[in-house]
Amino acid sequence: MTVASIPSPTFSEFHIGPLTIHMYAICILIGVCFAVWILSVRWRKLGGIFDQVLDTTLVAVPSGLVGARLYHCITTPEAYFPPSGELINIVKVWEGGMAIFGGISVGALGAFLWCRHRRYPFALLADALAPGLMVAQAIGRLGNWFNQELYGKPTTLPWGLALNDADAIGKTQVCYNGQPCPVGTLFHPTFLYEMLWNLVGAALLVVIGRRLAGRLKAGQQFAMYLMWYGVGRTWIEMLRINFSTEILGLRINVWTALIVFVLGVVLFLALGRRGHSVEELSKRLTAVTADELERINAQEQAAKEARRRKGGRTPSGR
Repeated sequence: MTVASIPSPTFSEFHIGPLTIHMYAICILIGVCFAVWILSVRWRKLGGIFDQVLDTTLVAVPSGLVGARLYHCITTPEAYFPPSGELINIVKVWEGGMAIFGGISVGALGAFLWCRHRRYPFALLADALAPGLMVAQAIGRLGNWFNQELYGKPTTLPWGLALNDADAIGKTQVCYNGQPCPVGTLFHPTFLYEMLWNLVGAALLVVIGRRLAGRLKAGQQFAMYLMWYGVGRTWIEMLRINFSTEILGLRINVWTALIVFVLGVVLFLALGRRGHSVEELSKRLTAVTADELERINAQEQAAKEARRRKGGRTPSGR
Protein backbone atom coordinates (compact mmCIF):
# COMPACT_ATOMS: atom_id res chain seq x y z
CA MET A 1 0.00 0.00 0.00
CA THR A 2 1.34 3.42 -1.01
CA VAL A 3 1.40 5.92 1.84
CA ALA A 4 3.05 8.83 0.04
CA SER A 5 3.53 10.16 -3.48
CA ILE A 6 4.18 13.32 -5.49
CA PRO A 7 0.91 14.68 -6.91
CA SER A 8 0.62 15.96 -10.46
CA PRO A 9 -0.79 19.43 -11.18
CA THR A 10 -4.46 19.61 -12.03
CA PHE A 11 -3.86 21.90 -15.02
CA SER A 12 -1.22 22.40 -17.71
CA GLU A 13 -2.55 25.57 -19.31
CA PHE A 14 -4.79 28.56 -18.66
CA HIS A 15 -6.59 31.09 -20.80
CA ILE A 16 -6.52 34.86 -21.02
CA GLY A 17 -9.37 35.71 -23.35
CA PRO A 18 -8.74 33.82 -26.61
CA LEU A 19 -5.07 33.30 -25.71
CA THR A 20 -3.94 29.91 -24.33
CA ILE A 21 -0.93 30.02 -22.01
CA HIS A 22 0.90 26.72 -21.55
CA MET A 23 2.71 26.15 -18.27
CA TYR A 24 5.50 24.40 -20.16
CA ALA A 25 6.20 27.66 -22.01
CA ILE A 26 6.06 29.62 -18.76
CA CYS A 27 8.64 27.29 -17.19
CA ILE A 28 10.94 27.63 -20.19
CA LEU A 29 10.62 31.42 -20.11
CA ILE A 30 11.40 31.60 -16.39
CA GLY A 31 14.39 29.33 -16.93
CA VAL A 32 15.72 31.56 -19.71
CA CYS A 33 15.37 34.62 -17.47
CA PHE A 34 17.39 32.94 -14.71
CA ALA A 35 20.04 31.84 -17.20
CA VAL A 36 20.37 35.37 -18.60
CA TRP A 37 20.62 36.83 -15.10
CA ILE A 38 23.33 34.39 -13.99
CA LEU A 39 25.18 34.83 -17.28
CA SER A 40 25.11 38.62 -17.04
CA VAL A 41 26.53 38.60 -13.49
CA ARG A 42 29.38 36.27 -14.45
CA TRP A 43 29.97 38.01 -17.79
CA ARG A 44 30.42 41.42 -16.16
CA LYS A 45 33.12 39.98 -13.90
CA LEU A 46 34.99 38.91 -17.02
CA GLY A 47 34.88 42.37 -18.56
CA GLY A 48 31.63 42.38 -20.51
CA ILE A 49 28.38 44.32 -20.29
CA PHE A 50 24.70 43.37 -20.20
CA ASP A 51 24.00 44.61 -23.74
CA GLN A 52 26.36 41.95 -25.06
CA VAL A 53 24.49 39.28 -23.11
CA LEU A 54 21.14 40.55 -24.36
CA ASP A 55 22.21 40.61 -28.01
CA THR A 56 23.64 37.10 -27.78
CA THR A 57 20.49 35.85 -26.05
CA LEU A 58 18.31 37.24 -28.83
CA VAL A 59 20.28 35.10 -31.27
CA ALA A 60 20.83 31.96 -29.17
CA VAL A 61 17.33 31.45 -27.72
CA PRO A 62 15.38 31.41 -31.02
CA SER A 63 18.11 29.21 -32.52
CA GLY A 64 17.83 26.87 -29.56
CA LEU A 65 14.04 26.62 -29.82
CA VAL A 66 14.28 25.72 -33.50
CA GLY A 67 16.99 23.18 -32.76
CA ALA A 68 15.00 21.64 -29.91
CA ARG A 69 11.99 21.14 -32.14
CA LEU A 70 13.94 19.78 -35.10
CA TYR A 71 15.84 17.29 -32.94
CA HIS A 72 12.57 15.95 -31.53
CA CYS A 73 11.02 15.63 -34.98
CA ILE A 74 14.06 13.95 -36.50
CA THR A 75 14.48 11.45 -33.67
CA THR A 76 10.76 10.56 -33.60
CA PRO A 77 9.99 10.76 -37.34
CA GLU A 78 6.86 8.60 -37.28
CA ALA A 79 4.59 11.53 -36.40
CA TYR A 80 6.22 14.13 -38.65
CA PHE A 81 7.36 12.52 -41.89
CA PRO A 82 5.58 10.34 -44.49
CA PRO A 83 4.29 7.73 -44.80
CA SER A 84 3.03 7.57 -41.19
CA GLY A 85 3.24 11.28 -40.33
CA GLU A 86 2.57 14.70 -41.82
CA LEU A 87 5.08 17.52 -42.28
CA ILE A 88 2.58 20.06 -40.95
CA ASN A 89 2.91 18.46 -37.52
CA ILE A 90 6.43 19.89 -37.25
CA VAL A 91 5.05 23.37 -36.58
CA LYS A 92 2.48 22.17 -34.02
CA VAL A 93 4.71 22.91 -31.03
CA TRP A 94 1.66 23.34 -28.78
CA GLU A 95 1.21 19.57 -28.95
CA GLY A 96 4.58 19.06 -27.24
CA GLY A 97 7.97 17.89 -28.43
CA MET A 98 11.06 19.93 -27.59
CA ALA A 99 14.41 18.20 -27.03
CA ILE A 100 17.10 19.82 -24.90
CA PHE A 101 19.94 18.22 -26.88
CA GLY A 102 18.86 19.97 -30.05
CA GLY A 103 18.26 23.19 -28.17
CA ILE A 104 21.73 23.25 -26.65
CA SER A 105 23.58 22.33 -29.85
CA VAL A 106 21.82 24.71 -32.23
CA GLY A 107 21.59 27.46 -29.60
CA ALA A 108 25.34 27.12 -28.98
CA LEU A 109 25.98 27.31 -32.72
CA GLY A 110 23.97 30.51 -32.97
CA ALA A 111 25.82 32.01 -29.99
CA PHE A 112 29.18 30.94 -31.43
CA LEU A 113 28.52 32.59 -34.78
CA TRP A 114 27.33 35.77 -33.09
CA CYS A 115 30.40 35.85 -30.85
CA ARG A 116 32.64 35.45 -33.89
CA HIS A 117 30.81 38.33 -35.54
CA ARG A 118 31.13 40.60 -32.49
CA ARG A 119 34.62 39.38 -31.48
CA TYR A 120 33.48 38.07 -28.07
CA PRO A 121 35.53 35.14 -26.71
CA PHE A 122 33.07 32.27 -27.04
CA ALA A 123 34.92 30.09 -24.53
CA LEU A 124 34.38 32.76 -21.87
CA LEU A 125 30.71 33.03 -22.76
CA ALA A 126 30.29 29.24 -22.54
CA ASP A 127 31.92 29.15 -19.09
CA ALA A 128 29.84 32.08 -17.84
CA LEU A 129 26.66 30.44 -19.13
CA ALA A 130 27.24 26.88 -17.89
CA PRO A 131 25.78 27.20 -14.33
CA GLY A 132 22.88 29.32 -15.54
CA LEU A 133 22.14 26.82 -18.29
CA MET A 134 21.82 24.04 -15.74
CA VAL A 135 19.50 26.16 -13.61
CA ALA A 136 17.40 26.94 -16.68
CA GLN A 137 17.17 23.24 -17.55
CA ALA A 138 16.13 22.45 -13.98
CA ILE A 139 13.31 25.00 -14.07
CA GLY A 140 12.26 23.89 -17.54
CA ARG A 141 11.71 20.34 -16.27
CA LEU A 142 8.81 21.62 -14.22
CA GLY A 143 7.04 21.93 -17.56
CA ASN A 144 7.13 18.14 -17.88
CA TRP A 145 5.52 17.90 -14.45
CA PHE A 146 2.65 20.15 -15.53
CA ASN A 147 2.27 18.16 -18.75
CA GLN A 148 2.38 14.84 -16.88
CA GLU A 149 4.89 13.56 -19.43
CA LEU A 150 8.32 11.93 -19.69
CA TYR A 151 7.96 10.12 -16.39
CA GLY A 152 9.83 6.94 -15.56
CA LYS A 153 9.07 3.32 -14.86
CA PRO A 154 6.49 2.24 -12.27
CA THR A 155 7.74 2.41 -8.69
CA THR A 156 6.56 1.84 -5.14
CA LEU A 157 8.91 4.44 -3.67
CA PRO A 158 7.26 7.10 -1.47
CA TRP A 159 8.29 9.83 -3.89
CA GLY A 160 6.61 8.16 -6.84
CA LEU A 161 4.69 10.43 -9.21
CA ALA A 162 0.90 10.09 -9.19
CA LEU A 163 -1.01 11.06 -12.34
CA ASN A 164 -4.54 12.43 -12.50
CA ASP A 165 -7.28 13.09 -15.04
CA ALA A 166 -6.13 16.58 -15.98
CA ASP A 167 -6.09 17.40 -19.69
CA ALA A 168 -2.31 17.12 -20.01
CA ILE A 169 -0.14 16.07 -22.93
CA GLY A 170 1.33 13.07 -21.14
CA LYS A 171 -1.95 11.45 -20.11
CA THR A 172 -1.81 9.06 -23.06
CA GLN A 173 1.69 7.85 -22.20
CA VAL A 174 1.87 4.11 -21.72
CA CYS A 175 3.52 2.20 -18.95
CA TYR A 176 5.68 -0.43 -20.61
CA ASN A 177 5.59 -2.64 -23.70
CA GLY A 178 2.87 -0.42 -25.14
CA GLN A 179 0.32 -1.47 -22.53
CA PRO A 180 -1.86 0.91 -20.47
CA CYS A 181 -0.66 1.49 -16.92
CA PRO A 182 -2.70 -0.02 -14.06
CA VAL A 183 -4.88 2.43 -12.15
CA GLY A 184 -3.09 3.86 -9.14
CA THR A 185 0.40 3.20 -10.50
CA LEU A 186 3.18 5.53 -9.35
CA PHE A 187 6.09 6.41 -11.59
CA HIS A 188 9.67 7.56 -11.14
CA PRO A 189 9.53 11.39 -11.22
CA THR A 190 12.34 11.76 -13.74
CA PHE A 191 11.59 15.48 -14.03
CA LEU A 192 12.53 15.80 -10.35
CA TYR A 193 15.63 13.65 -10.70
CA GLU A 194 16.90 15.84 -13.52
CA MET A 195 16.00 19.03 -11.66
CA LEU A 196 18.04 18.00 -8.64
CA TRP A 197 20.90 16.67 -10.78
CA ASN A 198 21.13 19.97 -12.67
CA LEU A 199 20.94 22.14 -9.57
CA VAL A 200 23.70 20.14 -7.89
CA GLY A 201 25.73 20.41 -11.10
CA ALA A 202 25.27 24.18 -11.21
CA ALA A 203 26.49 24.50 -7.62
CA LEU A 204 29.50 22.27 -8.32
CA LEU A 205 30.47 24.31 -11.38
CA VAL A 206 30.46 27.51 -9.34
CA VAL A 207 32.45 25.97 -6.46
CA ILE A 208 35.00 24.27 -8.72
CA GLY A 209 35.32 27.38 -10.85
CA ARG A 210 36.20 29.46 -7.81
CA ARG A 211 38.58 26.95 -6.21
CA LEU A 212 40.43 26.24 -9.44
CA ALA A 213 40.42 29.82 -10.70
CA GLY A 214 43.71 30.43 -12.45
CA ARG A 215 44.19 26.74 -13.25
CA LEU A 216 41.20 26.06 -15.48
CA LYS A 217 41.47 27.14 -19.11
CA ALA A 218 38.66 29.07 -20.74
CA GLY A 219 35.91 26.70 -21.81
CA GLN A 220 36.76 23.91 -19.37
CA GLN A 221 33.84 24.76 -17.10
CA PHE A 222 31.50 24.29 -20.05
CA ALA A 223 33.23 20.99 -20.77
CA MET A 224 32.48 19.93 -17.19
CA TYR A 225 28.86 20.88 -17.76
CA LEU A 226 28.76 18.55 -20.78
CA MET A 227 30.26 15.71 -18.76
CA TRP A 228 27.94 16.19 -15.78
CA TYR A 229 24.80 16.51 -17.85
CA GLY A 230 25.78 13.64 -20.14
CA VAL A 231 26.22 11.26 -17.19
CA GLY A 232 23.01 12.37 -15.49
CA ARG A 233 20.89 12.27 -18.60
CA THR A 234 22.15 8.75 -19.39
CA TRP A 235 20.78 7.11 -16.23
CA ILE A 236 17.67 9.28 -16.16
CA GLU A 237 16.87 8.43 -19.78
CA MET A 238 17.22 4.73 -18.96
CA LEU A 239 14.33 5.12 -16.50
CA ARG A 240 11.92 6.73 -18.96
CA ILE A 241 9.17 4.76 -20.64
CA ASN A 242 7.85 7.25 -23.22
CA PHE A 243 8.17 6.18 -26.84
CA SER A 244 11.63 6.75 -28.29
CA THR A 245 13.52 5.52 -31.32
CA GLU A 246 16.01 2.81 -30.37
CA ILE A 247 19.41 2.02 -31.85
CA LEU A 248 21.07 -1.27 -30.92
CA GLY A 249 18.61 -1.70 -28.08
CA LEU A 250 19.21 1.71 -26.50
CA ARG A 251 17.02 4.80 -26.67
CA ILE A 252 18.46 7.38 -29.03
CA ASN A 253 18.71 9.94 -26.22
CA VAL A 254 20.90 7.54 -24.26
CA TRP A 255 23.32 7.45 -27.18
CA THR A 256 23.18 11.24 -27.45
CA ALA A 257 23.86 11.63 -23.72
CA LEU A 258 26.86 9.32 -23.96
CA ILE A 259 28.19 11.29 -26.93
CA VAL A 260 27.74 14.54 -24.99
CA PHE A 261 29.75 13.07 -22.10
CA VAL A 262 32.56 11.92 -24.42
CA LEU A 263 32.62 15.32 -26.15
CA GLY A 264 32.92 16.96 -22.74
CA VAL A 265 35.90 14.78 -21.81
CA VAL A 266 37.64 15.39 -25.16
CA LEU A 267 36.98 19.14 -24.95
CA PHE A 268 38.23 19.33 -21.36
CA LEU A 269 41.48 17.56 -22.22
CA ALA A 270 42.02 19.50 -25.46
CA LEU A 271 41.47 22.86 -23.77
CA GLY A 272 43.78 21.84 -20.94
CA ARG A 273 46.58 21.40 -23.46
CA ARG A 274 45.93 24.11 -26.01
CA GLY A 275 43.27 26.38 -24.57
CA HIS A 276 43.62 30.05 -23.72
CA SER A 277 43.77 31.25 -20.14
CA VAL A 278 40.73 32.97 -18.68
CA GLU A 279 42.85 36.02 -17.90
CA GLU A 280 44.01 36.33 -21.50
CA LEU A 281 40.51 36.15 -22.95
CA SER A 282 39.15 38.41 -20.23
CA LYS A 283 41.61 41.11 -21.32
CA ARG A 284 40.50 40.62 -24.90
CA LEU A 285 36.84 40.96 -23.88
CA THR A 286 37.60 44.08 -21.83
CA ALA A 287 39.22 45.68 -24.88
CA VAL A 288 36.25 44.79 -27.11
CA THR A 289 33.87 46.17 -24.49
CA ALA A 290 35.82 49.42 -24.26
CA ASP A 291 35.60 49.84 -28.05
CA GLU A 292 31.85 49.20 -27.98
CA LEU A 293 31.26 51.66 -25.14
CA GLU A 294 33.30 54.30 -26.95
CA ARG A 295 31.26 53.78 -30.09
CA ILE A 296 27.99 53.89 -28.13
CA ASN A 297 29.02 57.11 -26.41
CA ALA A 298 29.98 58.66 -29.74
CA GLN A 299 26.60 57.71 -31.21
CA GLU A 300 24.78 59.16 -28.22
CA GLN A 301 26.73 62.40 -28.45
CA ALA A 302 25.99 62.64 -32.17
CA ALA A 303 22.30 62.06 -31.50
CA LYS A 304 22.24 64.75 -28.80
CA GLU A 305 23.98 67.19 -31.12
CA ALA A 306 21.48 66.43 -33.88
CA ARG A 307 18.55 67.05 -31.50
CA ARG A 308 20.15 70.28 -30.29
CA ARG A 309 20.59 71.59 -33.81
CA LYS A 310 17.07 70.59 -34.74
CA GLY A 311 15.64 72.32 -31.68
CA GLY A 312 17.64 75.50 -32.40
CA ARG A 313 16.24 76.05 -35.90
CA THR A 314 13.99 79.06 -36.47
CA PRO A 315 11.05 78.93 -38.84
CA SER A 316 11.64 80.54 -42.24
CA GLY A 317 9.89 83.84 -42.91
CA ARG A 318 7.27 83.06 -45.46
